[in-house]
Amino acid sequence: MRFDLAFGKTGIALDLPEEYRYRVLEARSAAPLEDPEAALEAALDRPIGTPPLAELARGKRSAAISVCDITRPAPNRQTLPPVLRRLEWAGVPPEDITVLIATGLHRPATEAEIREIVGPEVAGRYRVVNHNARELAEHRHLGATAAGTPVYIDERFVSAGLHITLGFIEPHLMLGYSGGRKLIVPGLAAQETIKVLHSPKFMRQPLAVEGSIEHNPLHHELLEIAGMARHDFMLDVALARDRRIAGVFAGDALQAHRAGVRFVSQVMLELLDAAVDAVITTSAGYPLDLTFYQSLKGITAAQHIVKPGGKILLVAACEEGPGAPEFRRMLKEFPSGRQFLDAIASTPVVVDQWQLEKFALAIANAEALFYVPGLPADYYPTLWGRAFPTVESAVQALFADLTPGATVAVIPEGPYVLAKTRAAA
Repeated sequence: MRFDLAFGKTGIALDLPEEYRYRVLEARSAAPLEDPEAALEAALDRPIGTPPLAELARGKRSAAISVCDITRPAPNRQTLPPVLRRLEWAGVPPEDITVLIATGLHRPATEAEIREIVGPEVAGRYRVVNHNARELAEHRHLGATAAGTPVYIDERFVSAGLHITLGFIEPHLMLGYSGGRKLIVPGLAAQETIKVLHSPKFMRQPLAVEGSIEHNPLHHELLEIAGMARHDFMLDVALARDRRIAGVFAGDALQAHRAGVRFVSQVMLELLDAAVDAVITTSAGYPLDLTFYQSLKGITAAQHIVKPGGKILLVAACEEGPGAPEFRRMLKEFPSGRQFLDAIASTPVVVDQWQLEKFALAIANAEALFYVPGLPADYYPTLWGRAFPTVESAVQALFADLTPGATVAVIPEGPYVLAKTRAAA
């Protein structure tokens, strides 16, 4: 049987044996809006829980807008122009509007990527800059949360007269859902803040997983921090399968985000009667599978539907290799997920350890297999699973000890699928 999966920019086809029971979990979404521009205009002029954006901007001397970086398929080219127009209508000079690329601890966007992220017209007219989490002096200390997290947020955002975020809402491996507050923290936070939020204190919380939000302690910590940074207005969208806009949610940072999450969760949730024997998953192709670091989200999303002792095969291009230097070092340093979890339980947090921590937790009761051709082969021995040089050999290994009739879930767009068993829902 032939299955087409998201993989890099081109996709990949798998030929799978006939004698198994397959369940294809497509990325469920609402239909794309017929007129997304009109929907954006309406949302900005009739937002949820706040006055219209132009009214909020009136009398402000400056504004800062946080947008997703190159690793996220946010439609900034569509969402930014109507926001910028309203700021200028309200009297905010274009030279006093700053667009911040919310990199968190990701690498900075190149000049070419900035033009791709915001569009050449915006890049040429407005100040578009990268956030740099590793430079503490570029952040303002806003105090600490009730739970003790030190709060440092990019000074260029905090010092602006109006604080806006633009993003999109999808399941997130630790926050439940992306969007909203995430464009401020970790997006614009210093590493001193990010490390605490990504420490075992939060990462091992049972409710800090995909699709969990109301009682997710990490979500509430980020809401508190975003409030300290004065999150004045948000504009998030929901995306259809083809990544066109399917829903628009603008206004109050809590109310509008909650409405977007409700919309996305109702559309996306896929319930299985029982867990499956094996899963074939991806990281949804470009740009999410540029690095192995990002691609691990395909496995963390799949963990909720595989039986104890089952297998998860990740198929991801990883054209930029493993990820940041800290992640590369840890990937080679620890021979097993269990040893990694034990080692970091009571040590200072290192940049990017949280992604490996979530991965280690996901495979505690499952076996991981990989077809990740962009990852150099010298990483293969310490991936906490088996990696293969061809997709055919990876598929063969997946089915090697499955009996005919075994259940196999195929997830062409990995983390874009929110799947649970009925017992866990």
